[in-house]
Amino acid sequence: MSILDQILDDTRTLIAQRKKDTPIEALKQRPLYADREPLSLVEALQQSGMSFIAEVKKASPSKGVIRSDFRPAQIAQQYAAHDAHAISVLTEPTHFQGSLQNMAWIRAHVTDVPLLRKDFIVDRYQLHEARAVGADAVLLIATALSAGQLYDLHAEATELGLQCLVEAYTFDDLARIDFDQIQLLGINNRDLKTFDVDIDHSLRMFAEVPRHVGRVSESGLSDPETLVRLRQAGINAVLIGEHFMRAAHPGEALSDLRDEARAIAMAQRT
Repeated sequence: MSILDQILDDTRTLIAQRKKDTPIEALKQRPLYADREPLSLVEALQQSGMSFIAEVKKASPSKGVIRSDFRPAQIAQQYAAHDAHAISVLTEPTHFQGSLQNMAWIRAHVTDVPLLRKDFIVDRYQLHEARAVGADAVLLIATALSAGQLYDLHAEATELGLQCLVEAYTFDDLARIDFDQIQLLGINNRDLKTFDVDIDHSLRMFAEVPRHVGRVSESGLSDPETLVRLRQAGINAVLIGEHFMRAAHPGEALSDLRDEARAIAMAQRT
């Protein structure tokens, strides 16, 4: 069994219990669900330069604990203060040590930046959870879903006012995606089997994607030269987690990386 299969099995077990503990009707009564209009992730990423989705993540299956001094709301506030266009929040508990409570804490402290729930979403119940804790968008992983599941979850998320970042790893994933439906596609640069990072692989995949779809590069990004290369290839945004999480001050690391990339791009134009 692959690590993805194990995570998906664990996720289904957790969802079954959470459905019993908190039915959808109870989620709908929560203030963030009933009284709040979600922000637009799509609009936040429509910038002339590179847009940044900064991630709040404590751990991962491949790297273990990335940040032991983990204060999610404080980290998110730093990102917001340093002009992150959006913030991704890992909510998967077993393998990434995330939680829905982290998302709720961040929403209470950051009100004007779109929040993306990053998890392994396989059930419509998780969409309602996301709405109830203040998420504005959700990640849908094409590798983990059939074409029908992906379409239905995307449609229901849209009905709930949530936007979707659809994530793909392989060319086979692209075949599952209805490009007339989606607005944002993330290509993950990491091979799920070897965990190697290959920017060229993701660029080859993006070449097969219709131009109207917003493009997000994910995983293994830390140097400004790569960001410049991605922007020149037509990538709208990057999602970066580990590089920022290992920095003493994640918000400052975001500003530094953005400024270095801008300086390189400007030098190349002169």
